[in-house]
Amino acid sequence: MRVLGVDPGLTRCGVGVVEGVAGRPLAMLGVGVVRTPADAETPDRLVAVERGIEEWLDTHRPELVAVERVFSQHNVRTVMGTAQASAVAMLCAARRGIPVALHTPSEVKAAVTGSGRADKAQVGAMVTRVLRLDAPPRPADAADALALAICHIWRAPAQNRLQQAVAAHRATHRVLKGRTA
Repeated sequence: MRVLGVDPGLTRCGVGVVEGVAGRPLAMLGVGVVRTPADAETPDRLVAVERGIEEWLDTHRPELVAVERVFSQHNVRTVMGTAQASAVAMLCAARRGIPVALHTPSEVKAAVTGSGRADKAQVGAMVTRVLRLDAPPRPADAADALALAICHIWRAPAQNRLQQAVAAHRATHRVLKGRTA
């Protein structure tokens, strides 16, 4: 499975591509940051984020895009920019028919480090170890994007089994409900 991880942001949008399957060594295929000038107007910044993500999609052809789920922050301007960049990433993937998965920051931290409260340095260290890199990717947004991709690859098999079980349960429920009607 090839996953593009996106750590959304208007100033720095982390992107990273990881390939592999759960239980096997993973490989980093690329990592970087899509940057936009802080003094540019928001619509122009969103276009720049879109172009950057489209480039990554063209270059790496991921099977899935994993995006950090936006969570409430104290700074409304920051959360708005993050949400907008997140929407751009999801739109780029959807336009191409690429499935999108959303993961919370604590879910990603727990998957990669074992603790949902890990700090940026711990996430960077584990990404470095898991992907057998010489040094942690910089800036932290890039490491976070790789962590998102790793999280999805490791959790996808369990999530798929859960979704199948829920679907089977619903189908059984519909059949049983139909018998009693």
